[in-house]
Amino acid sequence: MTFQSQGAFQSPSQRAQATAHLAQTMTLLGLNSLELIQKVEAAISENPALELVEGRHCPNCGRSLQAEAVCPTCAYKAKAGNSDEPIVFLNPPEDNYAPRSSGAQELSDDIPTADIQDLPAYVLQQIASELEADELEIAAHLLTSLNEDGLLTTTLPEVARFYHRPVSDIEAVADLIRHADPLGVGASSPQEALLIQLESLQERAPDAELCARAIEEGMGLLSKHQYGELGNLLGVSRLVAKEIAEFIVNNLSPYPARAHWGNVRNVTAEAPATYQRPDIIVREQEENGKIRLVVEVMWPIRGLLRINPLFQEALQEAPKDKAEQWKIDLEQATLLIKCLAQRNHTIVRLMQVLAVLQKQFIVKGDAHMKPITRSSLADELGVHESTVSRAVAGKSVQLPSGKIVPLAQFFDRSLHIRTALKKIVGNEKKPLSDTKLAKQLAEQGYEIARRTVAKYRNMEGILPAHMRKALAS
Repeated sequence: MTFQSQGAFQSPSQRAQATAHLAQTMTLLGLNSLELIQKVEAAISENPALELVEGRHCPNCGRSLQAEAVCPTCAYKAKAGNSDEPIVFLNPPEDNYAPRSSGAQELSDDIPTADIQDLPAYVLQQIASELEADELEIAAHLLTSLNEDGLLTTTLPEVARFYHRPVSDIEAVADLIRHADPLGVGASSPQEALLIQLESLQERAPDAELCARAIEEGMGLLSKHQYGELGNLLGVSRLVAKEIAEFIVNNLSPYPARAHWGNVRNVTAEAPATYQRPDIIVREQEENGKIRLVVEVMWPIRGLLRINPLFQEALQEAPKDKAEQWKIDLEQATLLIKCLAQRNHTIVRLMQVLAVLQKQFIVKGDAHMKPITRSSLADELGVHESTVSRAVAGKSVQLPSGKIVPLAQFFDRSLHIRTALKKIVGNEKKPLSDTKLAKQLAEQGYEIARRTVAKYRNMEGILPAHMRKALAS
């Protein structure tokens, strides 16, 4: 999604329209299928200039389609090209809205999604009742700008400039996020996340003030267990410094998202039973002995959204007391349709690139995940990283195997290593220490530190070697 500034060539009204277009497109981009349906239905009920024409229509060109048919123009534009190039297209829902399957057997409506709810959605649900409508949009912006550790990748002044709001307004929303569960999510740094968590545990801390100083001034000493040097920094004995360090390590996490989603403390908890239809469906198609991916970006709206022609006619003879409002209705309806088209175009472009980069993961599984970042993909698409973050947020993908995963998993840079780690542990004859696991991973080409092995082991719910040994005996 590229919006080029016209600079001095734009009038104030044109700049305002461009800003409104960008803001609404970014908001729509962050919505999943269910949220998008709700947004469009609300707009239709409120705006007489909008009309939904019943029937199956191509979401891209508007062509009327028969049941279960795909658009012959838009769906197979790439068919004659390189067979390695995926076919990516928008597809409208069937009458019963059942996902299309690569096999003959129809899939059930109750399809299990990813094991864990999307973190931005989880946090937004907690704070939504405390926010006004315009603040909800700011909260969504901040939450879709989190990295995989739950830390903010943008700055509050940048968000304030984007929405033309005082920084204090953005700070108020950010503060609600930081104090939601998991505590510290949305912090700008690991230190800030730790300090926010420390606030809620002051009564349990051996000395809250010293703990705060250790976090602010002695992070390097904490990570290296240099208790003597930490004691000198804080002006306390080595024993007291060790007590402070152990409290921080055992009770606080510098990476809120990691601590909440996948920490060993949660492995015994039963994941919530969540069922939904995927936002994107990927199938395999064999051509000349090669596998080609067919990617359907599911358009959840039944019917063709357009400007009501009767409303346009009536606008020509609108009463003076209603003419201005009707004109605003028409402008808002036109803007919504344009922004929906831009949203769809962005997601299609995103999947065209992802289906190429992650083809081996899609076809062969987790061990073949290619480490990529949202930033690198944004560079390839020529868009801002926040655009990619919003396009990914809250979306789910059904893989050819039938498994449904969060679209965010396509950016999991450690999944292939964690998969290798699980395989090593699964095949071990006697429990291996983290150091030995790191050595075996290095033999497979994964050069990671022992502490990183421990982190990945925790994420996968794998117990330490001595506990695995105790369970085995």
